[in-house]
Amino acid sequence: MSSFTCPNGHVSIEADYCDTCGAKIGGAAEAAAAPAAAVAESPKGEDCPNCGTPRAGSARFCEDCGYDHTTGKVPQLTEVLPEPVAAGEWTATLFADPAYFALNEVEGVTFPADTGERTITLTPPQVRIGRGSTSKGTSPEVDLADTDPGASHNHALLTLNVDGVWLVTDLGSTNGTYINDEDQPLTAGQSRALKDGDQVHVGVWTTLTMHAP
Repeated sequence: MSSFTCPNGHVSIEADYCDTCGAKIGGAAEAAAAPAAAVAESPKGEDCPNCGTPRAGSARFCEDCGYDHTTGKVPQLTEVLPEPVAAGEWTATLFADPAYFALNEVEGVTFPADTGERTITLTPPQVRIGRGSTSKGTSPEVDLADTDPGASHNHALLTLNVDGVWLVTDLGSTNGTYINDEDQPLTAGQSRALKDGDQVHVGVWTTLTMHAP
């Protein structure tokens, strides 16, 4: 018959526990399972350890930063950003201007009977004003070939700068580019910033009135 020795030196017939002292044979008793670690709570009445705001009694969350006094964590808030608002588009109204024609009347040129107007959208980064010509290879966005004989093939250029301001530049036109009621035209290559309501005069009778969004 087999016999076993307990940790205390007694001889035991039983293989699991000592017949004499009852000690477990084969090793010491298993350690009791460690209790789950408790989350340390902030002492009541103390300041928030995250931002220093005084705790309101036994309130769980900090009123300022949202710190959780029970879990010891700060909630991660997701900032909701507003959707970007698309910038409005500038437009320009073109029409045959009798007042401008009277100041620049050209012999043999008659003011048109049809003085209807049209509105165009100014598409960045630039809008060219002139007269389209296949032979000269010009195709301006604002084509005055059929409406104003006094416009040069490459008359003027509207450009949107980095600050969101539209500029007009004379491209060395024959009859000049005038702004509002100014007596002198822009010199070749000269630029001028435009604002809402400004008028740009080109050719012998064409006026463009600028409209901000």
